[in-house]
Amino acid sequence: MTSQTNKARQFRELHRPGDPVILYNIWDAGSAAAVARSGAKAIATGSWSVAAAQGHADGEDLPLDEMLAIIGRIVDSVELPVTVDFEGGYAPDPETAARNVQRLLRLGAVGLNFEDQVVKGPGLHHIDDQIARLRAVRRAADELGIPAFVNARTDVFLKAAPDADPGGLLAEALARGAAYAQAGADGFFVPGLTDSELIAQICTRIALPVNVMAPCDPQRVRALAKLGVARISFGPAPYRGFSAFLEREARSLAAS
Repeated sequence: MTSQTNKARQFRELHRPGDPVILYNIWDAGSAAAVARSGAKAIATGSWSVAAAQGHADGEDLPLDEMLAIIGRIVDSVELPVTVDFEGGYAPDPETAARNVQRLLRLGAVGLNFEDQVVKGPGLHHIDDQIARLRAVRRAADELGIPAFVNARTDVFLKAAPDADPGGLLAEALARGAAYAQAGADGFFVPGLTDSELIAQICTRIALPVNVMAPCDPQRVRALAKLGVARISFGPAPYRGFSAFLEREARSLAAS
């Protein structure tokens, strides 16, 4: 059995600009096993999907203990590296978030998304506060001796007003990306950004592998690779597609 440390190193090496790791987000042990059988190189959860599969809303509504139990089952069900969408670490303060991250890593996970939006609150954490939170998360992994991949997510684009100009948000995103790299992040995740020119600029100007969330479209995946993206994920789209399939099948049978 491959050790957690080796899995963490393998996962880190998958992040190659122009040849991105494809992470088809899952929500439980069964979906993880299915994706593993597909030939995937790693497994990634999506917080929206994990919560929805248990009847909860996204945004840390799923209790931490319940979420960790699900992660434990996922890790035990596959031999691949597992990275977890850990939202805001289930705590606003650095110390508690770090303790929660250690609980997660002790289950065998090798990476996590860690976002800068204020969960259950308005806006984003001030950049200085998020730097402190990221440093605490980095220390938490280092104390366990696990080279976990900390994917620093900024919600600058995702939480912007519908009529906001993405180009006007670029400076803040770049500032946060640079600061998060200095704080010990290993990747930079920019959900909500779809503009190809801006994605290319971030890939060029941020000294971290860039993660973009995409639709389940092979053509778009190829286009993002050409922009220099190193990691592509799909958020809740796989779960929503699976749920829609179940509904269609059930409706067709009920109408027969």
